[in-house]
Amino acid sequence: MRPSRRMVLIVGGGALATLTLPARSFAGPTEIIEMRGTAHGERIWFSPRGLAVAPGTTIRFVNRDPGNSHTTTAYHPDILDRKRRIPEAAQPWDSDFLMPDESFEITLTVPGVYDYYCQPHEMAGMVGRIVVGRPQDPGWEGPSADTEDVMADALTMFPPVAEILQRGRIDPEAQQ
Repeated sequence: MRPSRRMVLIVGGGALATLTLPARSFAGPTEIIEMRGTAHGERIWFSPRGLAVAPGTTIRFVNRDPGNSHTTTAYHPDILDRKRRIPEAAQPWDSDFLMPDESFEITLTVPGVYDYYCQPHEMAGMVGRIVVGRPQDPGWEGPSADTEDVMADALTMFPPVAEILQRGRIDPEAQQ
């Protein structure tokens, strides 16, 4: 039996639609980290501050602070000559300044601990930590022991890796 013209168009159209789906349809999961702040700017933070994800997860940073611009910047020698606090094989990132409601995405594929900060607000403790995968994963790289160029106040804001792995996310707003 010969297929009808209608059947060929339906099947062909469906195949074409499948081929033209955005790549995001086949991408891994996406997690959102918000840049937050109080109305007068006396407190600023990433929410969540600590997050556990699987390799291949896309992180979307969104500035939800109506009164400030923020960055999300990996600690890495290629960016402002900072000490590396992400896995050696990982790609560093810098969002540049994000105005309110702007966003930036990065997909994290290398297992390990990723520490990041907001350039203008690091001294106010606006830092975060993402844990990708688990310590038993091949190539896992734990948190950096190098504290040389991170302000002491900022260092105290990084949630412990074990707590992030246990809880999945550490949100400073939930701890208030």
